[in-house]
Amino acid sequence: MTTSERPLTIDSDAHVIETDRTWEFMEGEYSRYKPVTVAPVDGDSQRLSWVIDGKLKARRSNVGSDTNEASRELHDVKARLSHMDELGTDLQVLYPTIYTRKIADNPAADYALGRSYNRWLAEIWGQGEGRLRWVAIPPLMDHSKAKEELEFAKEHGACGVFMRGFEGDRHLSDPYFFPMYDIAMGLDLPICVHAGTSNPTVANFLGFGADGGSFLVSKLPVMSSFHTLLLHKIPQRFPTLRFAFVEASAQWVPHVVHDLVRRFAQADGRHLEGVVTDEMLAENRMYVACQTDDDIPYVVGVAGEDNLIIGTDYGHADTASELAALSTLRNHDPVGTRIANKILGDNAKTLYGL
Repeated sequence: MTTSERPLTIDSDAHVIETDRTWEFMEGEYSRYKPVTVAPVDGDSQRLSWVIDGKLKARRSNVGSDTNEASRELHDVKARLSHMDELGTDLQVLYPTIYTRKIADNPAADYALGRSYNRWLAEIWGQGEGRLRWVAIPPLMDHSKAKEELEFAKEHGACGVFMRGFEGDRHLSDPYFFPMYDIAMGLDLPICVHAGTSNPTVANFLGFGADGGSFLVSKLPVMSSFHTLLLHKIPQRFPTLRFAFVEASAQWVPHVVHDLVRRFAQADGRHLEGVVTDEMLAENRMYVACQTDDDIPYVVGVAGEDNLIIGTDYGHADTASELAALSTLRNHDPVGTRIANKILGDNAKTLYGL
């Protein structure tokens, strides 16, 4: 089946691995915050680090062996597009790699780094023939620059605003973020909550065990943000703002929705009747990225058929990574072609405003 014959296929969670080019847009007053590359004694280029805001940060971490360096680091945009053709992917939405953790404590450094990252992605978008859209890094420590930065991002191919479930010592329901939510809503950019955390204390406490705390550190904040945003009725404050919850699978959605239904009933003094319906995500414009090994029919029964998306985690090598996820869902879908096409295309178009 050719691209023109099949429905649009969107990879809703693809990645780019940051390189020195990422920080080449830090000029003038911002150049003082430019990351410095540090090599190990043995000179192994796969174990390079950066010094960022006075701290050592690993480079080229979580790299998948099923993609080549030129594609995943986007040295060669045409190579990436060619690989997308091989995978049957029409469009990718690019998420960062290094930003799954907090990388700067200094507001000026945080802004300078995010500003450079956004201009790097704008450059990539300009070369990507409209097929490489991206999620912008907002200046969360300095809201005075948020409007200008997100307007630039929107004008240069961004289709979302990147956040983590825990941002510093704040939950995403904190009124501190309301001005940015207003700006994002005005620009028709969704808030995209990706696996990770920006709270080093939480990361250090939970980062243990055979998986290095990956589930607790990265996945639970996504679920927590979903719960707290709904519990505090934040979507109702911003009536057209959309939210995405990415790279934590979707198997948890029925449990969290079930909990919220009971809490709302108790708070309203109502007797809990009937069963959990599939209205909560749709009414609150919330989208969740599923994985092919989720029990998708079960999740659809609660999340609804219009509010699931799917991604490959392109470029990474972790439990969410599945390079063939889109074709697997299309060719072996457990929910029927109509719903599979929604997950692969229509729902992502609506979420990202494509």
